Amino acid sequence: MIVRVTQLDGKLPNLALMRLAAWHRSQGDDVRWERGVTRSFDEPAYDVVYGSAIFSETAKAAAILATQFPGAVIGGTGGDRSLRVEQIVPSQFTVLDYSGFPDFAASIGYAMRGCRFKCGFCIVPKMEGRARAEGTIAQIWRGDGHPKHVHLLDNDFFGNPVWRDRVAEIEHGGFKVCINQGINVRLLDDEQAEAVARIAPWDDQFNRRRLYTAWDNIGDEAVFFDGLDRLERAGWKADWTFVYMLVGYDRRETWERIFHRFDRMIARGVRPYPMVYAGTPERPTVGDYHKLKRFQRWVVTGAHKVSRFEEYSTARVRVSDAPLFERTAA
Repeated sequence: MIVRVTQLDGKLPNLALMRLAAWHRSQGDDVRWERGVTRSFDEPAYDVVYGSAIFSETAKAAAILATQFPGAVIGGTGGDRSLRVEQIVPSQFTVLDYSGFPDFAASIGYAMRGCRFKCGFCIVPKMEGRARAEGTIAQIWRGDGHPKHVHLLDNDFFGNPVWRDRVAEIEHGGFKVCINQGINVRLLDDEQAEAVARIAPWDDQFNRRRLYTAWDNIGDEAVFFDGLDRLERAGWKADWTFVYMLVGYDRRETWERIFHRFDRMIARGVRPYPMVYAGTPERPTVGDYHKLKRFQRWVVTGAHKVSRFEEYSTARVRVSDAPLFERTAA
């Protein structure tokens, strides 16, 4: 068989596609990694085409791939969410094919799956269920000949019932870890804050210290800053904390509330990163999606350091207490 494996988005290697590729190679199939959604003139006729779209925004690219390769199997948030690798690959087969990512030197995987929460904007609880242990650091690491750099894709690192074992493994094994999906500071206790300071997580390039976390709801203000306090008492620096900031989801959201969260984080010295809720037919984006995207760019590009948002935006935005949406009955 000739197999096409297509990663449609994401800058990190896609584990689902890596398992599929490894499985087909183990069966003696010819596996070809591609990024393009259109067929090149020199591409062969494939027996099966796989695609993965982890972001909903990639649905258009997924649709083009399906048109170019009728019958393509496309999973992920931007594809068929019901698809699971285990429908094709035996669950006990956990080998990963890194050949599609020759410049990726680190190792990648999950020490835990699932989450303790059921946030309405997040599909993890629906897709993965409750928090549970998955693999050890040693199992994720590719072994001798590869740096001890490990990307953990855990959605809730301290939701792992054996998180202490993973922390000990990281410390004693001399691993550098990037917890790219973040940890939940709302539930962070002193022991866990001290563990963060000891393992000292890195950014996704392993160049600098970085802890990824989130402040999604203004109602979590007190517990969010309590978690930051615990981290700083343990020796973690505010500037090392990168905060995903969900906007466009809360029905009560106003520009005043958005800027309240943003200003508080800037004053604290952490690094906010606005994440604009893309919306669904059942739960549309609250407010003007394009204006929120401009706010995101204003923050991410660092323009907020040199200009006011009103000056940066092509459409003047008045920060007021007025809701960003028309109120409807619950």
